[in-house]
Amino acid sequence: MKLNKPLLFLLLLFSGIALLSQTAKNYYLFPIKPGKQNFLAGNMSEIRPNHFHTGLDIKTEGRQGLPVYAAADGYVSRIKISSFGYGNVVYIKHPNGSSTVYAHLRELEEPIASAMQAKMYEAEQNDYEYFPEPGLLAVKQGDVIAYSGNTGSSGGPHLHFEIRDSLDRAIDPLHAGFTEIKDSTSPIVRRVAITPLDGDSRVNGEFQRQEFSLIYSSGAFRVPRTIRISGKVGIEIWAYDQLDEMYNRNGFPIFEIYEEEQRRFRSEVNGVDFLLGRHILLHTYRNRYTRLYKLPANKFEFYEPDSAYSGAISALPGESKDIRVRLEDAYQNETDLVLNFLGEDAPKLLGSYNGTSGRQSMDYVENQLVINTPISDQGSLAKFYVHGYSMEIPYAYQGTNKRTYLWDMRLGVPDSVDLCSEMLIPEVNAIIPAGKEIHYNDGQVSIFFEKETLLDDLYLRLQAFEYEGFPGVAINDPYTYLWHSMEVNAHFPGFQGNKNQTHMYRLYENGYKRFEGGAWEGNRIGFHTRNFGRFVLATDSLAPSIRPIRVSSRGLRFVIRDDLSGIQDFNAWVDGEWIQMRYEHKQSLIWSDEPDGKVLEGVVLLKVRDQANNEAIYKGKI
Repeated sequence: MKLNKPLLFLLLLFSGIALLSQTAKNYYLFPIKPGKQNFLAGNMSEIRPNHFHTGLDIKTEGRQGLPVYAAADGYVSRIKISSFGYGNVVYIKHPNGSSTVYAHLRELEEPIASAMQAKMYEAEQNDYEYFPEPGLLAVKQGDVIAYSGNTGSSGGPHLHFEIRDSLDRAIDPLHAGFTEIKDSTSPIVRRVAITPLDGDSRVNGEFQRQEFSLIYSSGAFRVPRTIRISGKVGIEIWAYDQLDEMYNRNGFPIFEIYEEEQRRFRSEVNGVDFLLGRHILLHTYRNRYTRLYKLPANKFEFYEPDSAYSGAISALPGESKDIRVRLEDAYQNETDLVLNFLGEDAPKLLGSYNGTSGRQSMDYVENQLVINTPISDQGSLAKFYVHGYSMEIPYAYQGTNKRTYLWDMRLGVPDSVDLCSEMLIPEVNAIIPAGKEIHYNDGQVSIFFEKETLLDDLYLRLQAFEYEGFPGVAINDPYTYLWHSMEVNAHFPGFQGNKNQTHMYRLYENGYKRFEGGAWEGNRIGFHTRNFGRFVLATDSLAPSIRPIRVSSRGLRFVIRDDLSGIQDFNAWVDGEWIQMRYEHKQSLIWSDEPDGKVLEGVVLLKVRDQANNEAIYKGKI
């Protein structure tokens, strides 16, 4: 159904009013030391690996155990005890429709603690998630609900605090007007990059993303020279914010582009939908530089105008453009970045070229195949062979020692390219369109893409390799990104190892292997992954290690480690009764809480299993 404009306006207006009401000033109590100055280790809109940071990381004096207060009246809607992610976390639902989240907790307060412990003992699970009935665990604003900790993926003691709206979107808690946080410091810009946005675009004559250092002059950050552009280009910024009296770097929500004091583009990170979290990989360049333009596949809705390539910059040949980028944090502290552009016709001949001579190279930039080749006297035309047809095209531009050819792969992926002096074979196996269910199979590797697997159209590249005697497959590169997981099946007919203990691992450049898993069917192993890169088989035949630290009537404490696949689960029994164990994976430590009014006695049994199903057993007696 297509909405008429008045109705659409009213819906947007009511949505905005609802969002504002859920961050109304004075509605929420600050959850740590309310009424006193607090400090943040992280804030909303901060760029984290593959996602926005969606709340506040509130410092807790470098220690654990500070009281955590309910920010408003409501009831506990969700509790989770976990060794990873948010760690121990409590969710509270409020009458205004919002929810607040309190994560990385050390322990819960009564009656929340007893309710959760009862559920965990009933299920006999050390990691557990519980959704209490609405109103069962009611809280009042200012109630102590838990104590701060360092659980899950936390890198140090702190409280992670979120406010979510009625649609479960993360909204900036600083909009609630907390006076506990002081900030009069403006954002800081480190570097800026200008990138071409289509095959006709150039930056200083080249089809190449270029980074620029900055100076600070006359109250603004500036690139000290004019940037020549052809066609449509985009601005990318590496910047951060700092709060008063703090050294750590935070994010900030607002970017705006002004041309002759007319605002052309705005983005404000707020109302982040968790289902779209990985679209930050389209919002940023390699998870660092913020793109001040919207790629067509980007589904975030916090841009003005909210249209493909909004924010892009162009200039007619000979036209000079002065662009001001305004950066603003949550406390209205501002910083300006000034850029000077000069439009030009895309040059064919460059006065110089930063590339080096040598063999031909192929790069894949979005949908463009970029071929660089040394200058040859055997001809200047490149012949592209595509699906039985051939086409001769001239070079896009030539420097003092190199020529660059561009091919738009949306016209088809070339089978080969004749550069007169050498024949090149592009590595692209297939074009996989985003938003469709596709099953690719070349006989050796099959990949199933669901409708929401890809962020954007994919130019699939596969390559077999071997590492430490084990076979593997490279799928594109780590800087190509997925939205959701893809299912991969790889055929390794020559592999003779122990398949029960052999799984697929993601291989990093430094040789580190991260467990991906997988199940064998004959000579094929199938696994799911949310990343591109290199994947290799590895065998884990060693059971985890167990080192007792304390085995007494007052509790149990062990160090557990695994050398490759990682710990999958662990369970302990005393005198035949299951006992809950807590896990701090950063220290490889598991322990039981001191029993309340009960003395542990009898045979102690601990079983620890890794992800390759190797099991270690400890037996003792109290």
